[in-house]
Amino acid sequence: MRCPPDVASAVQEAGKPSIQSLRLEEIAAYVAAQDQRPYRAKQIADWLYQKRVSSFDDMTDLPQALRQQLAAEFTLGSLETVRVLGSKDTTQKFLFRLVDGNLIESVLIPASPALYSERSDRRTICVSTQVGCAYGCKFCASGLDGWTRNLKTEEIVGQVLAVEKQSGERIDNVVFMGMGEPLANFTNLVRAIRIINAPWGLGIGARHITVSTSGLAPQIRQLAEESLQVHLAVSLHGATDAVRNQIMPVNRKYNLATLLDACSDYVARRRKQIFFEYILIDGVNDTDEQARELAKIAERIPTKINLIPYNTVEGLTWSRPPIERQEQFLRILRDAGVVATLRREKGHDIEAACGQLRLQTKREELDSATKPFCAPAEAGPN
Repeated sequence: MRCPPDVASAVQEAGKPSIQSLRLEEIAAYVAAQDQRPYRAKQIADWLYQKRVSSFDDMTDLPQALRQQLAAEFTLGSLETVRVLGSKDTTQKFLFRLVDGNLIESVLIPASPALYSERSDRRTICVSTQVGCAYGCKFCASGLDGWTRNLKTEEIVGQVLAVEKQSGERIDNVVFMGMGEPLANFTNLVRAIRIINAPWGLGIGARHITVSTSGLAPQIRQLAEESLQVHLAVSLHGATDAVRNQIMPVNRKYNLATLLDACSDYVARRRKQIFFEYILIDGVNDTDEQARELAKIAERIPTKINLIPYNTVEGLTWSRPPIERQEQFLRILRDAGVVATLRREKGHDIEAACGQLRLQTKREELDSATKPFCAPAEAGPN
């Protein structure tokens, strides 16, 4: 018996759907269509997200006929780890290869002061949502090679599973701040969040999940309508249209007034504080004037501002401001009564900024593929 239409359409992909794209109620609908007992759905979810098997054959408490049917109609895969930079007691960067050969990155950040929740973050993963990025922020490596495609639900969730397996650590916090614009992959993002958050899934509390956006105003309003208690972080990086236009092309479509209206609507609907991310770039957005304009924005919208010194990207001319300039910027905000922090970011030594490891690896693979073949010299006489 084939997959019910509502389950098949839910994953919206050609060929076999991934079992890891389905929510529990969709697995239950499939199980019912196979004339199996309802509790089988929870057993399948336990195998996927608690025991984390890599084969349907390993789901040993399911009837063999059901296991065979699952294998015939669904895929069950995992991400291929290509490279890992860093060590277990520091920031680690993971490069994964997808089944179509594309590369994505995830970053595991060790214990640090609280960023988006009331307690200190213990183990935070920075997750990608797209292969590349179409929004072309001028300081970011993710978009340097353009946009390829959205990640599927299972590829988003799979990053958490793969990093926990590789690191041997339980992840407490998830931030969607890796490669890509999360809200541009809205459907798969929301589905992944529900799986990550669900008790039958990864069981990570919604208050420990943060979605970041470069400023897609309509999708911010759309997210406000979802029954999710996740945090929203807006990558502002400029307190005026003039500065934001210079470094974030998305601002030409959704200017600051449009963006801030959407943020105000989000706060009113969700009754939640918004976080503004602000990467400090030397000589671009780090002036006293920008700090004062940013303080005015914070007067309008309940927020906490996270200042982030720029993480240098090979091939880009931007640089981080001197520490004195960073602290002056922070001082202006705090003197105005704004809740703000200056992040002493981790991973600078392993190029943890989004997209850097992917670009480096792609260039290395291209160089290797284009090098002329050199036959080994024949051995001469002794």
